[in-house]
Amino acid sequence: METKDIFNYTEVSDACIKCGKCIPVCTIHNVNADEVTSPRGFIDLLGEYQRGNLELDKTAKDIFESCFLCTACVEVCPNSLPTDMVIEEVRYDIGKKFGIAWYKRAFFTLLRHRWLMDLMMKLGYTFKTCGFKSEKGGMRARWNLPIIKADRLLPSLAKKSFLNKYPSKIKGSKQKVAIFIGCLANYNYTTIGDSLVEVLKELDIDIFIPKKQKCCGAPAYFTGDFETVEYLIKQNIEYFETFIDEVDAIIIPEATCSSMIKHDWETFLKNRGLNDWAKRANKINKKIFMVTKWLNDNTNIKELLESKGVKLDFSVTYHDACHAKKTQGIAKEPRAILNKVVEIKEMSDPNRCCGFGGVTIQTEKFHLAQAAGKPKAAMIKDSGADVVAAECSACRMQISNSLYQNGVDVEFKNPIEIIAEALKENKSNKKA
Repeated sequence: METKDIFNYTEVSDACIKCGKCIPVCTIHNVNADEVTSPRGFIDLLGEYQRGNLELDKTAKDIFESCFLCTACVEVCPNSLPTDMVIEEVRYDIGKKFGIAWYKRAFFTLLRHRWLMDLMMKLGYTFKTCGFKSEKGGMRARWNLPIIKADRLLPSLAKKSFLNKYPSKIKGSKQKVAIFIGCLANYNYTTIGDSLVEVLKELDIDIFIPKKQKCCGAPAYFTGDFETVEYLIKQNIEYFETFIDEVDAIIIPEATCSSMIKHDWETFLKNRGLNDWAKRANKINKKIFMVTKWLNDNTNIKELLESKGVKLDFSVTYHDACHAKKTQGIAKEPRAILNKVVEIKEMSDPNRCCGFGGVTIQTEKFHLAQAAGKPKAAMIKDSGADVVAAECSACRMQISNSLYQNGVDVEFKNPIEIIAEALKENKSNKKA
């Protein structure tokens, strides 16, 4: 059965009032000003596709794969039309008809099997100096490689992943939380997990690190590999159910992962008619939180930081990751915490998408990511801040590269890294 047989594109298309509110905020339309690549253009084409008036040919494929899935259109739509969802669904049809590129299939295979990903990352770390050169904020290929060009900044590889670095239980006397770390934070930006553990220890929180957690499925979901998505969701749900009643929360230092688990898992399962699984996902959803949201609402972290009286010697501009502010409504919480330890210098449009866009944008359509990243880099520079922060490693990868390619000397940090840095500085001051 094709996606169009179970998902009503026509209903969404008919509900679009063509008001145009989505046009100014659309990430792809801002870098490719064509009505076809705009939210209402996508919606019209999807309606025609379901009615049998549009063939899903290579031109249509190229159009539907150009959307960044930033949900900016959904945020401003007077009818709250799920434009991102209908595009995600049609990408499944695209994958079935045209297949999924070999390098994407290879990547998604790694996401299915943690042991294989661990092995590949260890090999990558061992031999990374052969093909890559270390740079501030990441690494760069020494020469042009397939898909990856030499002028592109990539996230570096850690010697040991977060999940393999720590024991599964770290005792505390207060609330008990489980950590879902996310793939980029597990293998590349491991200081995020290190910082989270330090902050939770300082708060005397009981920590559980579930060792058998798998990828949340977001990369495959945005690409149309729904077989991988279903596999990863079911594997994670079954595993989470073994400890969900024993923890107060599952906290995630990644906007995309938390949005995928808290919202998209249940939606995906319902759209596939897997209602029993959707109910199981719903039970888990109630305990899923982004880290800063949970810290702000459930701990005394702000009072603790204020009592220590530490002000770090750099300023921060905050980027609102699409999967934080737009899909989860989280924007005030990280700022409220960071404001206790740093000066925040807001950029002109913190809510503008940085241009990551998923696996296809980052590979086959990287020129679009570069175009979308350039104005974000300019905003960060104009803010005058020393550091840009966001609770999303996909944004970190994209923004770090945008800053690098546009010659902007600003460092990227996850807010939890900044919080841990403030706590560490307080300890250093006491020893001195």
